Amino acid sequence: MNSILKDPQETDVRFAFCFPDIYEIGMSHLGLKILYGAINQVPYFWCERVFAPWIDMEACLLEQHIPLYALESGDAVKKFDFVGFTLQYELSYTNVLNMLKLAEIPLRSTERGEEFPLVVGGGPCACNPEPLADFFDLFMLGDGEEVILELLELYRDCKANRLHKKGFLQKASQIKGVYVPSLYQVAYREDGTILSYTPQDGAPAKIEKRVVQNMDSAYYPDSMVVPIIDIVHNRISEEVLRGCIRGCRFCQAGFLYRPFREKGIPTIDQQCRALCESTGYDEISLSSLSTSDYSKLNELIDTMHDWTEKDKVSISLPSLRVDGFSPELMQRINSVRKSGLTFAPEAGSQRLRDVINKNVTEEELLHTVKVAFHEGWNKIKLYFMIGLPTETLEDVLAILRLGKNVVDAFYEDRERPKGKGVEVTLSAAAFVPKPFTPFQWFGQDSMEEMQKKQYTLKDHIPTKRLTVNYHDAKTSYLEAVFARGDRKLGAVLELACKRGLRFDSWDDCFDFSTWMTLFSELNIDPDFYAVRQREFSEVFPWDHLDYGISKEFLIKECERAYAAKTTPNCREKCAGCGASCYGGGLCVEKRANLV
Repeated sequence: MNSILKDPQETDVRFAFCFPDIYEIGMSHLGLKILYGAINQVPYFWCERVFAPWIDMEACLLEQHIPLYALESGDAVKKFDFVGFTLQYELSYTNVLNMLKLAEIPLRSTERGEEFPLVVGGGPCACNPEPLADFFDLFMLGDGEEVILELLELYRDCKANRLHKKGFLQKASQIKGVYVPSLYQVAYREDGTILSYTPQDGAPAKIEKRVVQNMDSAYYPDSMVVPIIDIVHNRISEEVLRGCIRGCRFCQAGFLYRPFREKGIPTIDQQCRALCESTGYDEISLSSLSTSDYSKLNELIDTMHDWTEKDKVSISLPSLRVDGFSPELMQRINSVRKSGLTFAPEAGSQRLRDVINKNVTEEELLHTVKVAFHEGWNKIKLYFMIGLPTETLEDVLAILRLGKNVVDAFYEDRERPKGKGVEVTLSAAAFVPKPFTPFQWFGQDSMEEMQKKQYTLKDHIPTKRLTVNYHDAKTSYLEAVFARGDRKLGAVLELACKRGLRFDSWDDCFDFSTWMTLFSELNIDPDFYAVRQREFSEVFPWDHLDYGISKEFLIKECERAYAAKTTPNCREKCAGCGASCYGGGLCVEKRANLV
């Protein structure tokens, strides 16, 4: 329902939007829904969906000699003008190459002649696309709604004038937000670090990301494709804001999506009404990096309740902060069951929370859970990270102490609803240092160190009311390798594809020993990318990409982290990150208070 079918003879440019994971995950992705609608609103463009087939379907395609195809038309992906991948997480890179292989498209851009489509990418991992540089013709940096249409219009014009690929790519490199890796020559130092990036053929020395400044006038679909099977997030997603005010030093998204921009209440209300009418959904998720930071959240929910209660449509908030929770807010959201709430303290000790600039205290957390317990909740999930900069085993044990204090807070409330025990789940992810964060210089804990901390958590659980979960250190290690990798890793990815590696984010497919064999065969040390501590003077593989956050600011934040000094959020005081260069959003409003 709501999928868009067009006559191929009446379209000038065909775009295959490829999500490098299975349908159930890809159909939950909001970016796909936005760009699918934005492209298809143009009569002579046609965007279709493509997902990674699971292992059994892949076997059928190969057995029947059927190349990978798009869902709307059933046409082979290799017949399209563009094959576009959204790069959401590093462990999807082998799926990208495997999908190209299944589509019968050569992997390397240098091996694709004029008869093959252009392979393009975008999404958060495009902030350092260098491990994929040999396979892609271009990348789009930042917000995609406007730049992708400019790119397709340019291609349409070049196609009409029979301009070859190279000529198109040279022209495309002049569009703000478009990075053509083949137009940049990389030089390395003897120690393996990067010496320089040199632009060729008139390409800009710095590629600036694109920013959609006005969220009220930005394109947003009034209908979305309704999936034919259940998916991970089977509901309406309404983006209420873009960016984040918090500045948590581990959070890449919080820096990549600056500046902070909100939609107005009338815009959100109208878009939600239209989506409910066109899809039949009865649940709306108010989506953002931190929805509780929306400046008029209570007013927004009250406005929407004028029709959602009558139409029996529920509203959910997927991203609440400890200091954004209140019983008044919860009473406004009729979809939040009393069974469970989730918060993310991220670290167990106050010292380490100050290091990462979380700006949440244990007192605030305990106050919040006490309110929740008193209101009838009895299940709390707390998200943490282990392996954070300056972390000690004492910090790891503090996670358990904090969890125990939450359990104790439940039983201290004599007036809470009776008849239920408390369940507190502590989920600990392994920290991965990412580009464009203050921790991009930090060396990730070795796997041995990470596993020691995980076992420390597991072996010291103080009460049966606490459940501890943690993520595999091996997948986090590989994620760190590719997050800060350079073009040399392209050879590893290509060999991984030949050896049949894919779905690395899935436990039943991930094969760490094979990955280590590949690195060894190619004489590449993965520790060089994951574990090595960087100097502030080092040139990074992403230094020629400009996301509006100055390196000087990130260095200052890194130094403040090691001193365990916090930085106020953007509403309290502008920290001078550089995002005010875009001329709008909360940054510009707060420049008068510049530190």
